[in-house]
Amino acid sequence: MKKRLKIDFVSDISCPWCIIGLSSLQQAIHSLGDQIEVDLHFQPFELNPAMPSEGQDLDEHLAEKYGLPPEQLERNREAIRARGEQVGFAFNMDKRSRIYNTFDAHRLLHWAGLEGKQLELERALFEAYFTEGENPGAHDLLVRMAGKVGLDQERAREILASNAYADEVRQRQAYYQQLGIHSVPSIIINERHLIQGGQPQEVFAQALQQIAASS
Repeated sequence: MKKRLKIDFVSDISCPWCIIGLSSLQQAIHSLGDQIEVDLHFQPFELNPAMPSEGQDLDEHLAEKYGLPPEQLERNREAIRARGEQVGFAFNMDKRSRIYNTFDAHRLLHWAGLEGKQLELERALFEAYFTEGENPGAHDLLVRMAGKVGLDQERAREILASNAYADEVRQRQAYYQQLGIHSVPSIIINERHLIQGGQPQEVFAQALQQIAASS
């Protein structure tokens, strides 16, 4: 009999290691298909909650935040691109030149969770930003991605034009911060076991097997 596992995936759309970790986790779940059944929920985290709506030049932002020289930034980009390729995700670094505010994306993802389309929208937004270089905070893009995954575009537009789900997103953010989550991706299994970072598939698979066996 399959063991059911609840997974809370704490992430931000502007985090490259989050889509790497998600892809790796999905591969691990697929490899254990006959052993586990997963209830996956995405939880909001903002790497840059004070980011203005127009965003900021990416290299400028990373230099300010981490104090890294251009050569190191380039090495980091190549490491991310290579890891993405390993898990089947395309990072087009030449298309992504800015970093943006993601709060409205999290509001829409909260709604998508209520509609059973959260995973699809999460992946669509990662692709829009990291593969196509689009602004994941722009309402037109968010409405388009909602429609792409089968959500009601008119309802998406209404949500974005209002403050719908803002309180819920802030409450979830505060909850995970109180738990000590200060970096992403953070993957919490059965509300007890924490795995952090864009780990390889084997690491996730081993952890899921062990947790399933002991639950």
